Amino acid sequence: MAVTIPRDVLFQYYRFSLYNSPFDAHDEGCAIDLYPDGERAPSPVAGEVLDTKAVRAPPKAYAAEHDHLILVDTGDTVARLLHVDPAVEPGETVAVGDDLGELVRAGFFAPWVPNHIHLGFRPPDANPYRASGSLPVDVAVDVTPLSWDGAGTVVDGGETWVRLDEPAHPAPGECFAGIGNDVGGDTGVLDGGLPHYSGGGLLAGDGTDEAAIAGTRVGTADGRTVAWDDLTVHANGEPVTGVALFCGRERFGAKLVGEGIDLAVGDEVRVTIERGATGDEPSA
Repeated sequence: MAVTIPRDVLFQYYRFSLYNSPFDAHDEGCAIDLYPDGERAPSPVAGEVLDTKAVRAPPKAYAAEHDHLILVDTGDTVARLLHVDPAVEPGETVAVGDDLGELVRAGFFAPWVPNHIHLGFRPPDANPYRASGSLPVDVAVDVTPLSWDGAGTVVDGGETWVRLDEPAHPAPGECFAGIGNDVGGDTGVLDGGLPHYSGGGLLAGDGTDEAAIAGTRVGTADGRTVAWDDLTVHANGEPVTGVALFCGRERFGAKLVGEGIDLAVGDEVRVTIERGATGDEPSA
C-alpha cells in the first residue's frame, strides 16, 4: 500500500524529494521531504493531531539541540512529520495548508540541506513513533525530465553548496522538474544524493534497470530505487561530495554540495563523474 500525495498538496512547496536523505525512513521512497517558502510549515495532511514530541538531535554547530515529531491521524494512516516546532496540540484538527509551526534546522540535516518538512506514514495499527516500517510514498504529479551535459555557471551558493544555471526549468511555477535519467527514452527523473547517500530513486520511468547522468552510468535501478555505483563527482577537476537530486517547481539548476566548495557566483563549471576502478566502463 502506497500513500499518494495529491498535486494540490505538492504545489504548496517549491521542491520535494523522496530519496535525498541518508536516513532509513527514506529507504525505497518511504518518506518525502517537502520544502516550503518562508519559515513556517503549511500542513501537507488533514486530520487530528495525536501527539507532539521533542526529539534530541545530533549535535551540530549550525543546528537546534532538539527536533520535533508531530503525529496526525489522517483516517487511513498516521502521518509522521519532523523538523517543525509545533504550533498545534494533541486533540486539534488540522486541514491541508494550516500552519503547523516554525521550521526547525535540525542536527539530522547535512549543512547544505535547506529547512523542510519530513513526512512519512504508518499503518494505523503500527507504532507511530518508529520510522522503520513506514509506507511507500508516491506523488500525483508528472515530473519533467531535464537533459544535462554536466556544464553550467554558478548562480547561487554558500559555504557548502552551489547551484548552476543548467539545466534550466522549462516552466517555472507550472510543473515539477528534475535531472533526467540519461540512458535514452522515457526513463524518468533521478532523485537522491549522488553518491553521498547510499542510494537514490528513479521517478516516473519506464522500467529501465540503468541510471546515468551526463553520459556516465551512475547506478542500477530496481523498480524506482537506485543503488549508486562506486563514484566520485568532480567540479572542474576537483572532487566534491556530490550532486543533490530533487524535483523543483520554481527554478532548477544542478546543485553541487560539499564542505568548503571553492566555487563562486559567475564561475563556469564542468561536472564529471569518475567511476571506481572496479566498476564497468562509463556508458551513455
